[in-house]
Amino acid sequence: MLRLADAADAVIHRIGRWTSWLTLVMVLLISGNTLGRYFFNASTVWLQELEWHLLAVVALWGISSMQLSGSQVRVDLFYQHYSERTKLWIEFLTALLVMLPFSLFVCWLGWKFTAHSFSLSEISPDPGGLPWRWAVKSLVVSGYALLAVVAVTTVVRTGARLAGAAAPTAARENHGH
Repeated sequence: MLRLADAADAVIHRIGRWTSWLTLVMVLLISGNTLGRYFFNASTVWLQELEWHLLAVVALWGISSMQLSGSQVRVDLFYQHYSERTKLWIEFLTALLVMLPFSLFVCWLGWKFTAHSFSLSEISPDPGGLPWRWAVKSLVVSGYALLAVVAVTTVVRTGARLAGAAAPTAARENHGH
């Protein structure tokens, strides 16, 4: 199970690196759109929509990498004083009872949301906007599916550590665990 968790974590880390580069692309796009609008009085709807489409990718796919690397917000005022075992229990139970069910619930809702958009062949309501609105809406499903994978690997890894079967892997230690 730990090997599968390591493989899944490696994929999540690659997605995280990809979304971090996509953030640079998004910043350049927004800068270009702003400069074009203010200095050349030129603007296109599809480029403006592309900005928020890229933001959706960065936010919804990047959240799993952020969670895996331990970048999430905790109430460190309390957390820092807990024993290592208590921290493991908190991580285990949060992943099992909150993150996994919530992620799967959002995937279930998002699937209906995306399927409805696909069945309508939904496109941008603005002239010159981007087609395939369902593809952007599918990011909700894929993003939360990635988060569910992180929840499962967290349960596997923390469960193994609680049972005394494994230490943190090198991949996790390099990313804040």
